[in-house]
Amino acid sequence: QVQLVESGGGLVQAGGSLRLSCAASGGTFSSYSMAWFRQAPGKERQFAAAVTRNGIIQYADSLKGRFTIARDNAKNTVDLQMNSLKPEDTAVYYCSATGRTRWDIRRGEGYDYWGQGTQVTVSS
Repeated sequence: QVQLVESGGGLVQAGGSLRLSCAASGGTFSSYSMAWFRQAPGKERQFAAAVTRNGIIQYADSLKGRFTIARDNAKNTVDLQMNSLKPEDTAVYYCSATGRTRWDIRRGEGYDYWGQGTQVTVSS
């Protein structure tokens, strides 16, 4: 039902910034809660940030203060602004969506739709 396409990844030096964008189609965007996860090579998928359909925002503790998530229901997009990037932020970043009303916002199992991912590489 929902298709998600991430963009904005790339190569950046430590301390730099990137803005990722996720474009959604095929559903009623405002009815979905959205999240960003990331996965580094050889590592498990990790929660980064989420914004619910009601506008509630949560971040991974380690990312709070550096990353900002925002949704634009008029554009059917959710962005992840990443500042003060560190080499350990290097990962494939995935956009996800859920229409569930009860779920663990920080667990990938709660999300039913996923984008293809966009690579973020932070050099030192």
